Amino acid sequence: MKRTLVTASLMAAGLFSLPTLAADIEVSVTNLTHGNHFTPLLIAAHDADSHLFQVGTEASAALQKMAEGGDITDLDTAVTGNAGVTSANPAMGLLAAGMSVSDVMLDTGDNTHLSIVAMVLPTNDAFVGLDGWEIPTEAGTYTMYVNAYDAGTEANDEIINGGGMSGVPGIPAAPGGDGGTNGTGVMDNSDNSYVHTHPGVLGDMDPAGGMSDLDSRVHRWLNPVAKVVVTVK
Repeated sequence: MKRTLVTASLMAAGLFSLPTLAADIEVSVTNLTHGNHFTPLLIAAHDADSHLFQVGTEASAALQKMAEGGDITDLDTAVTGNAGVTSANPAMGLLAAGMSVSDVMLDTGDNTHLSIVAMVLPTNDAFVGLDGWEIPTEAGTYTMYVNAYDAGTEANDEIINGGGMSGVPGIPAAPGGDGGTNGTGVMDNSDNSYVHTHPGVLGDMDPAGGMSDLDSRVHRWLNPVAKVVVTVK
């Protein structure tokens, strides 16, 4: 991540001054899916050159950790280490379908862009993502509908037991116990190893077999998967 720095000596000499860009913003995120959960959200304000992810590029190790297991720790550390500000896990756990987290306040300081990520459960490596949205300087309320992306780091086999959707300790693969078992695996012939728009899951209606361990009546989704409302104070 790159950040342009101004030397303290020039600032002290008063040769030029930087505009005040500080803005208080309020963020809300709504899960628009029918039966999927979001893992802990990371809401981050940062500079124009920083990104949590970029479509068409390979996922970083930190992004892979979030997209496959819901762990936002490394992404959070990267943002704050580059003078960004974050709200980590504002929902205090999983955000269920149809639910919202609101009143998330951020003092952005001189950070000009907003990003949001969270893993979509249950999937192999899908995540809801807002990448580097420029925060308006004019006060008002702004609404966005946000897609889910595929990190490109794991095949979308839709298998829970022994597959890639087991998540991390404390994060169930299929919240609510509505996942199946003994699926043979969805044939995913995609060779796109870059971050890309997620095609959604297939699922099936066989709880004890079939191709997928996901119930298509519960877990199938199409983009967009989230509604984001930002109020600039």
